[in-house]
Amino acid sequence: MQIGVIGMGYVGLPLAVAFAEAGHAVTGLDLDPAKVEALNGGRSYIEDVPDSALAPLGERLRASSDYADLGQCEAVVVCVPTPLSGSREPDLTYLLDSANALAGVLQAGQLVVLESTTYPGTTREQLQPILEAGTGLRAGEDFHLAFSPERIDPGRTDFTIRTTPKLVGGLTAACAERARALYAEICDEVIVLSTPEAAELAKLLENIFRSVNIALVNELSQLCDRLGIDVWEVVEAASSKPFGFMRFDPGPGMGGHCLPVDPFYLAFKARQHDFYPEFIELAGKVNQAQPAFCVERIERALNRAGKPVKGSRILVLGTSYKGGIGDTRESPALKIIARLQELGGEVVYHDPFVAELPGLGLASVPLDEGVAGADLTAIVTAHPDIDYERLVADSALVLDFRGVTRAIAAENLERL
Repeated sequence: MQIGVIGMGYVGLPLAVAFAEAGHAVTGLDLDPAKVEALNGGRSYIEDVPDSALAPLGERLRASSDYADLGQCEAVVVCVPTPLSGSREPDLTYLLDSANALAGVLQAGQLVVLESTTYPGTTREQLQPILEAGTGLRAGEDFHLAFSPERIDPGRTDFTIRTTPKLVGGLTAACAERARALYAEICDEVIVLSTPEAAELAKLLENIFRSVNIALVNELSQLCDRLGIDVWEVVEAASSKPFGFMRFDPGPGMGGHCLPVDPFYLAFKARQHDFYPEFIELAGKVNQAQPAFCVERIERALNRAGKPVKGSRILVLGTSYKGGIGDTRESPALKIIARLQELGGEVVYHDPFVAELPGLGLASVPLDEGVAGADLTAIVTAHPDIDYERLVADSALVLDFRGVTRAIAAENLERL
């Protein structure tokens, strides 16, 4: 098959590679010239896809910025960002722009699958009308349309595209079958749902489940702080129960392209039906407020050392939203750094996966250099290959928001 994938990011690129590895000719479309140039030169910019994975693919995977190159594809998968607006409402700009551009080249018989996380009804209410109006073709009759939520967890190796069950929901039964057959090429198990809306909501449920439970344990961490109880000890103890409990760890807040976003997508759709999911919205608010609590903890730790935030040099260790990757989307570290700068702190950071933070005017410094001059080191992201024992030994003061120092006892160490 000839397959097109729109959006060569953390979702689209691994998907394009999987199809190419299965023997199909893949066109990866992205409007970023740097990404197109890198991929066509055999260079990857995503940790999950090393250069060595691109080399054997040769001409089976080619990148382009021209939608006309999708006209001959049998299937086109849309993997564009669906962020939040400044008022925390769904921002479908990337999706709508892609749909309008795709409508200019869509051919009869093609399959279009949306993978971008969004609210129930997007495929039918937003994507379908644009594709039909731009082509004169009818979805479900002249071309096939489906939704299949991405389930890629950047940095994870135990579950792959092949071994993670794939959900699909088609506009019609024929649409669903075309989508099932497409993903059966690269997935061991494909589960067909009754409608695109069911598949869209299933994706939101997966992530809102995590959001709600993370909010619970983050709120518990704030209570434990007031009670003088070690939240990590409590979580470890509860985790010993072999049934009826699933472990979630506290932290500085949520990041990434899904967990901080999905509760607000569902709340937006719910409000259109005069339904207000207060429980879900509250979880989102708790997690959004967690970085501010972490800044408060930094303030208190410095105060106990007789230092104000203003004028103190603070090293933030890790700025991506999770360890082992360079993705800073919605990362709580960015909020923590910005607030510390507002308070007059001299903030530096070290992150082996993130060279620069242009929006904050910072570049990563060597770890030894950062530790040596810091009044406080805040562990915000738990990257691998960091010697935390040495970090604590060499630091004036350490505040661990990830619990990676639980086995270390030191007078200069505090934990969330």
